[in-house]
Amino acid sequence: MTVRDLDGWTIAFDLDGTLVDSAPDLIGTLNHLLDEHGHPPVPLSSARHLVGHGARALLRHGFAEAGAVWDEAADPGLFDRFIAHYVGRIADDSRPFEGVVETLDALAGRGAVLCVATNKRSDLATALIDALELGRHFAAVAGADRVSARKPAAAHVVEAVRMAGGDPARAVMVGDASTDTGSARAAGVPCVVCSFGYNDLPPHELGGDLVIDDFAELIAAVERLSIRTLLREPAI
Repeated sequence: MTVRDLDGWTIAFDLDGTLVDSAPDLIGTLNHLLDEHGHPPVPLSSARHLVGHGARALLRHGFAEAGAVWDEAADPGLFDRFIAHYVGRIADDSRPFEGVVETLDALAGRGAVLCVATNKRSDLATALIDALELGRHFAAVAGADRVSARKPAAAHVVEAVRMAGGDPARAVMVGDASTDTGSARAAGVPCVVCSFGYNDLPPHELGGDLVIDDFAELIAAVERLSIRTLLREPAI
C-alpha cells in the first residue's frame, strides 16, 4: 500500500522548461514570424534560453537575436500573429520531459496536490497541457493572467497554491529559471531547480534549494524539502 506521506503538501510547477520541452514549437513560431519580416531564423540550440518569460519577451529578445528590433507600437499585430500561429502548432513537437508523467503520478499517489504556476497565458498553458494529456494531474493552472502579479513576484506561487486548495506554508516550487526561484524565495517556499530546462543562469546560481538533473530525482528532492520545512515549524 502506498504511504500518503505528502498529504497536505502542494507542489507547484513551472510549465515551459520544467514539465514540457516546448521550445521547438515556440522557437518555430518565432522563426516563422522572423521569416515573414525577412530576418534569418534563430537556431533552436542557442535560443532555448529565450523561452519561459512570456510571448512578448520571446518576440523582443528573439528579434534581437536575429539582429532586428520589434517595435510593438509600430507593429502591434505581431503579437496576435504569434499567438495565432503558436496555437495552431502548440504541441506539434513539444513533449513532456522524460519521467514527468510517472513522477506526477507518484507524487499524487503519496497525497500531494499538484498545480502549475506559469508566466504563459492560462488559455495557452491549458491548451498545451491538454494536448499532451497532462490535465488530469493538476488541481489548478495559474497563468500570468490569473494572478495579481506574475513570477518572480511572490503572489504567483502563493495564489497558484491557494487555487489548488493548498497552504503556501506546506508547498514546494519546481522550476528552471530565475523567475521561478525568485517567486519561491519571495514567498518563503522552497524551490527545486531543473537543470535540463531553459535556465537563464547556471542552475546552481539560480538560488534554488536543490538542483535536479533528471525528473526521476524530484521525489527525493521533495522529501528532503518537506522534512526540512516540518523541522522549521514550531511545536504545537
